[in-house]
Amino acid sequence: MGGFSIWHILIFAIILLLLFGGNRFSSMMGDVAKGLKSFKAGMADDEDEKKQRFEQQRQIPRNEARPQEPIDVTPRPAEPAAPPPPPKDDETR
Repeated sequence: MGGFSIWHILIFAIILLLLFGGNRFSSMMGDVAKGLKSFKAGMADDEDEKKQRFEQQRQIPRNEARPQEPIDVTPRPAEPAAPPPPPKDDETR
């Protein structure tokens, strides 16, 4: 009772065609299709720009004159602490 049957949809479509006419309705659908196509093209252009920027960043030379040496991360033994400086004459102990 509450749902739409195929007859309801057909009657609604016929009323729409009578109100807008076949030519006007098809031109509206064509405009919608053009909008979708331009949206997809815009999204594809954004992805292409991102790929180009990534490739440009990869190709930037990073100090190619000498190869980068690995970083030494081994712990070094603690150096003995230096003895404190001798007190000055005007200082008290």
